[in-house]
Amino acid sequence: MPAVLPIVHMATKANSVPYPTLIEVDPFIPADQQRGLHNRWHPDIPAFATVKPGEVFKIQCVDWTGAQIGNNDCSDDIKNVDLTKIHNLSGPIAIEGAEPGDCLVVDILDVTPFEKMPWGYTGIFELENGGGLFAREFNSRAAKAIWDFKGVYATSRHIPGVRFAGVSHPGLIGTAPSAELLATWNKREGELISQHLNAVPPVAFPPEPKGAYVGQDLPHEVMDKIAKEGARTVPGREHGGNCDIKNLSRGSRCYFPVFIKGANLSVGDLHFSQGDISFCGAIEMAGIITFSTSVIKGGIEKFALKQPIFLPSPVDPLYSAKLIFEGISVDYHGDGKQYNMDATVAYKQATLNAIAYLMKIGYTREQAYLLLSAAPIESHVGAVVDSPNACVTLALPLGIFEHDILPKEEGLTKKDFGQCAIRSDGVI
Repeated sequence: MPAVLPIVHMATKANSVPYPTLIEVDPFIPADQQRGLHNRWHPDIPAFATVKPGEVFKIQCVDWTGAQIGNNDCSDDIKNVDLTKIHNLSGPIAIEGAEPGDCLVVDILDVTPFEKMPWGYTGIFELENGGGLFAREFNSRAAKAIWDFKGVYATSRHIPGVRFAGVSHPGLIGTAPSAELLATWNKREGELISQHLNAVPPVAFPPEPKGAYVGQDLPHEVMDKIAKEGARTVPGREHGGNCDIKNLSRGSRCYFPVFIKGANLSVGDLHFSQGDISFCGAIEMAGIITFSTSVIKGGIEKFALKQPIFLPSPVDPLYSAKLIFEGISVDYHGDGKQYNMDATVAYKQATLNAIAYLMKIGYTREQAYLLLSAAPIESHVGAVVDSPNACVTLALPLGIFEHDILPKEEGLTKKDFGQCAIRSDGVI
């Protein structure tokens, strides 16, 4: 009898269906020349695509400035960034069956940079054009660091001696506001602005028709309404928005309140890495995010959902050894003023303590500032009960450094790490 040949099972294209990419962008083309993007929140922005609950889909995102920053050794692009065009979001994506009062469940399945753009940047922004946590204290002038991505790791020619695994995540993700909620935002933020006229940097960003963009074919009157009323995408609000939470990474599950039919989910401002608070910008990148969604009917009432809640990613880099800096609510790096239980002041002091320490090792103030914005640092509120001093800590992972940074009896060894990318006029 002839030999019976074994049945060979092979991969078949027919049974291998890729997840669809609902929005495609080019990270090297300005955002305002591409479809499927928008940089204002408004309920009249129609959905660019629609999905059914349970579907897995991909969304491509430009960097938050929309290709205004280049991979070079000068920070003039940071200095001159047009802030009316920032935080470009991909979307909106409507989810079938979502209604006002529901909860939109969003599973973040993956976040990756583009293969053709394996780099990102961290920027210090000008006091008069963007600012940052220490804009006034440092009289900030533009500087930046370019980071190269090699798998999960990031290194920078502008901050030598460090290498760390990124916790990639969307800095900005949220659902669309209702007309009533949008009016509430504009009213309360407008009142805050009126109380702090001419503040530098601004305390809030009101609606601004200049630079407003929706990458869809809309009637002129609709686009004019969006430009006039649309909320800027700069801050986080009740719907999510720009909260910069590093734990919203691969494997996270997010619960968003739904305010309009379809929910209209938008996402952008992807980060390769970031600490618990970004001082002047995380490692900003363009890239691809993969989602799956579901809807819980009546979820706002069921969960008392005033703002989003989430489950953090189960995937985190293991940096167990840390050097921890404390800060209290006394401005001892400034005028010495005592504040009452002010956690923001305490956090600033912890950060300034860490910057001063890194400068003893040889990093410039700008390099230290950028590093703390990019690396996976952790912050915790130690105490907000022992009047008058709140206590906040900043934990710097030891494992990200290629050299020993621990305190020793003989003191710290100071090295020469050069300088990050600065303005062409040399001003820092």
